[in-house]
Amino acid sequence: MEQFFTNSEQVQNIIKGFNLTKTLFVSSIIIGEPNIGKKSLARYLFPKAPLVSGENQEEVEKLLQDVDELIITDFEKLSNQESLNLDNKRIIATANYMGNQQTIDNLFAFIYTLPSLKERPDDTNYIRDMFIKEAESTLMLQENSVSISDIPINLSDNSKTLKKTIFTHLMKHSMDDKDIQEAVYHYILQNLNGNNEYKEHLGLYEKPLIEAGLKKYGSQLQLSQVLGINRNTLRKKIHEHDID
Repeated sequence: MEQFFTNSEQVQNIIKGFNLTKTLFVSSIIIGEPNIGKKSLARYLFPKAPLVSGENQEEVEKLLQDVDELIITDFEKLSNQESLNLDNKRIIATANYMGNQQTIDNLFAFIYTLPSLKERPDDTNYIRDMFIKEAESTLMLQENSVSISDIPINLSDNSKTLKKTIFTHLMKHSMDDKDIQEAVYHYILQNLNGNNEYKEHLGLYEKPLIEAGLKKYGSQLQLSQVLGINRNTLRKKIHEHDID
């Protein structure tokens, strides 16, 4: 059975609503932004129901003839929605947006709106911790290898960008010299062309070196001594690489 964690009162009310009607042959739709857990919620509530995407019109129509309970994801991608017959069936649909309001009202007895992750901070923290554990396992890192407070939170595309940010952050912080050299090698191999490329790609090394040095030492004078270069040369490179 798929698990679904939430501390959101609004989401808990949606679950209560489904639990009150899940034995009835009525149809419901969950609407909300992409990647916020609509499909996971539907699978949690109806674990035995077949699942089909609205991208597959023929399969949806076939299953509507064969089964009484069905989860339809990406409902907004179905064409000819108004021709669907959902009578005496328990259909749970999910959609990224409302679409035709009148059609939705005619097809579904209950319309639920699932809040985005930005509106569910406790849920976001839970999902973040879950993705961190997954990333540590996938990348074969020690648990708690990176401070959670250091991991940036990107919810621009909800769980999709959250997961990508976490994996990218942990991967970057677990790379050794060889990994970094190989990454730079493949980048330069793909982008080396034109003229004056030595100077252009020197920034791959110089810019992060200076930025990290300034953050670590907080002084141009001290950094110039650490790097063994003239302070004026350091200032010039800071200007060249547009470093604040």
